[in-house]
Amino acid sequence: MTMDIALITAGQMYRYHLRQTVVGDGRRPARTSLVKAQEEAGVPVGRWMGRGLAALGLAVGDVVTEAQLRNLFGERGRHPHADLIEADLLAEGKSPKAAWKAGALGRRVKVTGFDLVFRPQPTIYLLWALGDDETRRVIEATHERAIQRVLEWIEDQVAVIRFGKDGVYQVRPSGSLVAARFRHYEARSGMPLLHDHLWLSVKGQRLDGKWGSVHSEVMFENTVAASALYSEIVMAEVCEALGLASEPRTVTPGRRPVMEVAGVPHELIRWTSRRSAQIAACLTDLEREYVTATDDDGNLKFGPEVSERTRAKLNRIAALKTRPAKPRPRSLTQLRQDWRDSARAFLAAGADLIDSLLERARAAAAASWPGSPPSSTSAWRPSPSPPPCSS
Repeated sequence: MTMDIALITAGQMYRYHLRQTVVGDGRRPARTSLVKAQEEAGVPVGRWMGRGLAALGLAVGDVVTEAQLRNLFGERGRHPHADLIEADLLAEGKSPKAAWKAGALGRRVKVTGFDLVFRPQPTIYLLWALGDDETRRVIEATHERAIQRVLEWIEDQVAVIRFGKDGVYQVRPSGSLVAARFRHYEARSGMPLLHDHLWLSVKGQRLDGKWGSVHSEVMFENTVAASALYSEIVMAEVCEALGLASEPRTVTPGRRPVMEVAGVPHELIRWTSRRSAQIAACLTDLEREYVTATDDDGNLKFGPEVSERTRAKLNRIAALKTRPAKPRPRSLTQLRQDWRDSARAFLAAGADLIDSLLERARAAAAASWPGSPPSSTSAWRPSPSPPPCSS
């Protein structure tokens, strides 16, 4: 899938994400500020997203600070400016209890958010990595718009806040949601992999003004639909902007093919797939263990087939089990030059193919659309059936 999801919990898991995710998957040195660590890792600063930012005194595109992350994701779901709110009230003579309560967003929670990881299809991020600067900017802009539209879809169609005894009442977040986005450029193997981590807070405001938490099961149930929506938007808009066309490619025999950019050699995908091959081999072993696992009485524990949701979980486990050490930090400019040199050495066609990659893809598009340039179709929106909500 082109979008994965994992929980963010207060405590050890939050500290892990703070050391790793926000600085491009590289371990953050102790006593190093967040901005300095991001600069040393060669990744941009985090940015706030979501239509619920106004209720928290934030705006779309604001830089994400460490204090805001700590309050919202590390301190069990507090206001991003909780420390400032408390300090002001204490200065006014309010009690510590009243000051702390003013910085709360409803009840304290253990699960504070979701880590949504978005990555375009391999042929798209290969064009991003090996193409010229204009191609890179077009793909990055399309990638960001697709993330924005998926977030809006989650806000409008997916996210629900449960409250009341046993969660009997369910409502949409009235002011929608807030999220922090972090950009990464490479995979653990050092190969190109444009991807963003979107830390989506569980906190949402109900119509009565009280704060509640987004139901996590609903989020996980809609992961496949969100991934499909993102993929469709990215492919359609990249093809339209760059004059390309898409074609189906079979990745796993017997499973649904994926759409890739026509004319980008599949040898290039193999160039980047060393890490993927390791994960795939480990995933095969984990799936075999899953379908053959038995209880104390010798009965199958899970069943003879692996569901899409379970396969996604096993894939995350396989990725962690096979995870190599992070390469030394490099700037995006240096990364792109290193990737071009490596791809030239890997391919038999060498420099000629790499230097003409976009032109080859455009020629393939023209051949697939005789008599007229390729044009993309409108991105479809999946229509899952979330739990009913009260008005």
